[in-house]
Amino acid sequence: MTSTAGPLLGPAEIRELAARAGIRPTKTLGQNFVLDGGTVRKIVRQAEVTAGERVVEVGPGLGSLTLGLLEAGASVVAVEIDPVLAGLLPGTVAAHAPGADLTVVGADALDVHELPGPPPTALVANLPYNVSVPVLLTFLERFPTLERVLVMVQAEVADRLAAPPGSRVYGVPSAKVAWYASARRTATVGRSVFWPVPNVDSALVRLDRREPPVTAVSRREVFAVVDAAFAQRRKMLRSALATLAGSPDAAVAALEAAGVDPQARGERVDIDGFARVAAALAARSGGTDPSVPSAGGPGTVEP
Repeated sequence: MTSTAGPLLGPAEIRELAARAGIRPTKTLGQNFVLDGGTVRKIVRQAEVTAGERVVEVGPGLGSLTLGLLEAGASVVAVEIDPVLAGLLPGTVAAHAPGADLTVVGADALDVHELPGPPPTALVANLPYNVSVPVLLTFLERFPTLERVLVMVQAEVADRLAAPPGSRVYGVPSAKVAWYASARRTATVGRSVFWPVPNVDSALVRLDRREPPVTAVSRREVFAVVDAAFAQRRKMLRSALATLAGSPDAAVAALEAAGVDPQARGERVDIDGFARVAAALAARSGGTDPSVPSAGGPGTVEP
């Protein structure tokens, strides 16, 4: 493998590594590799990675961002679903950052329930559109030690994750992420930094962990209310929650008890409001409901 003067991968070496892995990146499969070292360092900088910090990276690919994290002195555990890419990564790191602290986990990120080594305090990744929201929600749920997240996602997804109540793009991802963290879009990323050049814009999103709403009901029960509220966006909450509540009248009573306008729509309610509604529904039914559907789990996203 050709060596470069700097610690990060250059465009020529990225193409060489892809060839060695037998990868011909296509826009259809969402395979877009970051060629620009400046973008890599921007991600690491905005994630505020510190020396010695344990960072989990999902989907390291050829290792561009991995090397940026290691350059900052992080201890990295990289989760890679592709066995060929997982096998290449240690060699790439050894060539550019000998002695760096890297652990590779060959697995689907959505199947990972524990990670080797110290618990991670940060998640930093370049995530493809089709898994970005499920991965974020899953890792925030399963790894409570994560204090912050910095991910690069499709710009449209970034807007949804960071949308406040009342925004036209506020929905299931916005509300569920807000259960765990505050989210904000921090930067737009130009298409030219990728190979191949994608058809969509990308953006960086920063999430900072916070305490979930104080409530007597479970996260799953709250998420079930969120799912129902947005299942048909145009419906008022009194109608959208009728099935979950048992009847339209029961939905109205729970909404009024929670201090939420029954004629409002889901996009007007924040995560604290959804938690109050879930608690009111549980109180009316005599307690928490063990039959709440698994659709309220971390991987559920807006259709």
